[in-house]
Amino acid sequence: MNDKKIPRVDLPADVRLDTLAVREGLPATPWGENSEALFLTSSFVHPDAATAAARFANEEEAFVYSRFSNPTVMMMERRLAALEGTQACIGTSSGMSAILLTVMALLKAGDHVICSQSVFGSTIKLLGGEFSKFGIETSFVSQTDIGAWQRAMRHNTRLLFAETPTNPLNEVCDIAALAEIAHQGGALLAVDNCFCSPALQQPAKLGADLIIHSGTKYLDGQGRVIAGAVCASEALIEGKFVPVMRSAGMSLSPFNAWVVLKGMETLSVRMQAQSERALRVAGWLEQHPAVERVYYPGLKSHPQHELAMRQQGGSGGAVVAFIVRGQQQGGPELARRNAFHVIDSTRICSITANLGDTKTTITHPSSTSHGRLTEEQRQAAGITQGMIRVAVGLDDVQDLLNDLARGLDSLTA
Repeated sequence: MNDKKIPRVDLPADVRLDTLAVREGLPATPWGENSEALFLTSSFVHPDAATAAARFANEEEAFVYSRFSNPTVMMMERRLAALEGTQACIGTSSGMSAILLTVMALLKAGDHVICSQSVFGSTIKLLGGEFSKFGIETSFVSQTDIGAWQRAMRHNTRLLFAETPTNPLNEVCDIAALAEIAHQGGALLAVDNCFCSPALQQPAKLGADLIIHSGTKYLDGQGRVIAGAVCASEALIEGKFVPVMRSAGMSLSPFNAWVVLKGMETLSVRMQAQSERALRVAGWLEQHPAVERVYYPGLKSHPQHELAMRQQGGSGGAVVAFIVRGQQQGGPELARRNAFHVIDSTRICSITANLGDTKTTITHPSSTSHGRLTEEQRQAAGITQGMIRVAVGLDDVQDLLNDLARGLDSLTA
């Protein structure tokens, strides 16, 4: 067994999340830098051939090749694992590559997956489309119907995949209940924690086995890089994920890891501030006559409000979705025109499908994030033509309300 370990930062065992967010990682180099170092190197030099052989055979823990071991990436992985409350983490080149790695590491032909029908569009395409070509079958069920998850279980079910809250409807699932269903059936539960981040929600404490992240979103927080990660037990990460990473190489670059690492230092304060702004925006939208419905877990009108408050630390998060007037009166075409009108009338919000940025973003999910799905799949997920998603940033909230009013007010004129 590997008895030579890469050292850890010397921190008290009882430090809390906000301290871990700025301190966990690797010890400083002999130069004593206070900000984490960026190691832009593809490979590492060994003192002799025997040591190189031992390190490549994993008999000695060391940095070997940046496709699967790099100090900056490890700092990011250790920090995110600490925030999520898991033993280990593995960084990937994107959030979607984190899901790809999960399936490649854990599943084989003949295995069965159960997934929420309301998850991110690319996740549906990957699980329901690409992996079906390799003999892995996925059943899509209602996010909030625990009975549907239970009924979908089979003898060959190996993975339950949930995203909570979902993108963009903000549907919330009961993580603990899904964990129980999975474990009773000999399966694992994976939770995409992108919308909440560990600043608001820690799925591992509720029984989840794997936590999936798109570090592109709130972990970075400023829309600068693409990154992903999987958090899990050391046995899963080292025994299942690292071997696939060494062969397949969906690696996180050291520079992107460093950007995410520094982004996590402000994660808690950003999530608190953005969530507070989002609640104000959601409450204002709920009262606007041009809005038919608002989807935001922080509102008492949300069907899973109480569950969300328990799971998400009393916060609704920073993403608000709403349906503009027109769907009921004129059907999908009018609803789409009205949604485009509201989006195009904004002068502050950034029209982009990314989220988690300090700059507020606005998008039309049906034609962007879920545009590659069939209309049947969009309808099953509840993605209508009149839906708009706003990922609230750190802009002044009154400026945001004024920005949305430019288009919404003219729909009621």
